[in-house]
Amino acid sequence: MLPPLQVHSSKRVPLAVIAPSTVWEILKQEGLDPAPDRHATTWSAFLRSQVRALLACDFLETVTVTGQRQYVLAVIEHATRRIRVLGTTAHPTAAWVTQTIKNLVMDLEDAGTTVKFLIRDRDAKFPNLIDEILADAGIQTVLTGIRVPRMNSIMERWVQSCRHELLDRTLIWNEHHLRHALREYEKFSNSHRAHQARRQAAPLRPVPAPITDPDRIAHLTIRRHDRLGGVLHEYLHVA
Repeated sequence: MLPPLQVHSSKRVPLAVIAPSTVWEILKQEGLDPAPDRHATTWSAFLRSQVRALLACDFLETVTVTGQRQYVLAVIEHATRRIRVLGTTAHPTAAWVTQTIKNLVMDLEDAGTTVKFLIRDRDAKFPNLIDEILADAGIQTVLTGIRVPRMNSIMERWVQSCRHELLDRTLIWNEHHLRHALREYEKFSNSHRAHQARRQAAPLRPVPAPITDPDRIAHLTIRRHDRLGGVLHEYLHVA
């Protein structure tokens, strides 16, 4: 008796097609990124992970009443939002910028501040030599993208505040007057101006203890301290 005839079909049964959105939802639920970006670090993640070791710097320009253009170089600490006005000049030469950065490195060492990265833009006023000076101090320079100011947003935000709160409201007579105004604004920014990122604390002043006594709340005594002839106001609670 002959064995039963076996028929082999070459036709394949099609598999179920899974939509890309379904795969994305599964990965998202499991907390996984798509494979190409799984080992990449985003800019925001870099800033969050290195916040205590980050400095950012930038130039700020202004004009005196005589028409002379002045250039201000400042740096800000990402973690504390502390600002340092490094200097002002009408001629930001390579030698001036280099010496200013050297002074910054010495100030950081004296203050015991640990910095690993300094963010700056690609302004031609920054000579290549400063990157070597920073590297010798263990600080790596991180350049922002071309026409991407948001990569240095914390520094840019301070520049905007300095313009709106000080420079746009003050007639600057000369370089000496500008330095005096910037020193006062630096003190105001570091010791009094509250920051949302620090839960309303100032860079060099912690948040005061909340007042819970109803009687004290009903009889608050607030005093105002003016800087630069009233351009800047500081409000303090008198105990």
